Amino acid sequence: MADTLLNTALRGRRDRARQFLDRFTPVLLSLGVFVGVAAVTSLLFTVISTGWHRLSWNLLFGYPSANPQIAGMRSAFLGSFWTVGLSALVSIPLGVASALYLAEWSQHRRLRRFIEFNIANLAGVPSIIFGLVGLSLLTYGLGLGRSIIAGAFTLGIMTLPLVTVSAVEAIKSIPEALKQGAYALGATKLQVTRYIILPRAVPMMMTGAILAISRAIGEAAPILVISGLLFIRTDPTSIFDRFTVMPLQIFNWVSRPQQAFQELSSAAIIVLLAMLMMLNAAAIVIRYRYQRRVML
Repeated sequence: MADTLLNTALRGRRDRARQFLDRFTPVLLSLGVFVGVAAVTSLLFTVISTGWHRLSWNLLFGYPSANPQIAGMRSAFLGSFWTVGLSALVSIPLGVASALYLAEWSQHRRLRRFIEFNIANLAGVPSIIFGLVGLSLLTYGLGLGRSIIAGAFTLGIMTLPLVTVSAVEAIKSIPEALKQGAYALGATKLQVTRYIILPRAVPMMMTGAILAISRAIGEAAPILVISGLLFIRTDPTSIFDRFTVMPLQIFNWVSRPQQAFQELSSAAIIVLLAMLMMLNAAAIVIRYRYQRRVML
């Protein structure tokens, strides 16, 4: 009798707890979304209201200066262009090739699982670790110094797992019936890869690659380790030149107490956010156009 009463009481408590969760979980989720959106919106409003009036062509084409009225981020903009462009040339081909090998060409199941597990873990490693590895291996080990090529390879190694993981998922999303039908018609593995897999996987691959490049543009920690906070007033002309990037230039301006430099940093943040939004928009457009081409 006592056990029956105890079980009845426990069931009653569980039912009340379940009803409480069912009633208040949507409210808590909505509150969390509201707080997150409000925080991001207020931050964006503060940045835009502070730096909007400092947007000018001189901000992009002027060199850094101790005078905030004429200071710009030309050298940082070009440094970001060089490092991110070279890192994309490293990470995208290697990432796509690695994904094709893992998803289609590898015959060793255990080795494939081991590689996929480690690539997934590398995708979550903090960026500062890649910077330290690049500093020890590229800067000092290979003697590349604090150069553009060292920073580009560091960013390429950092974004390579992201590109590989997205490319593997893109390949796995292709229906197996399409590949088996091509094999049944006598196509070789290379022909199936060229005419069946790649055309259908390219949209998701390009989306993952562009998002990885977007991450590389905004990274400051690995470049801070490789390059350091530099005051550069010359354009990079070689992959072995010293360099700085936009996030480091923003950090340099934010660290100064003058209000004018705070406004410059806000304007530079607006430019960086605009670049990221354009890259994300390009990823959406590329994916949409390739998907339409494949469907047609």
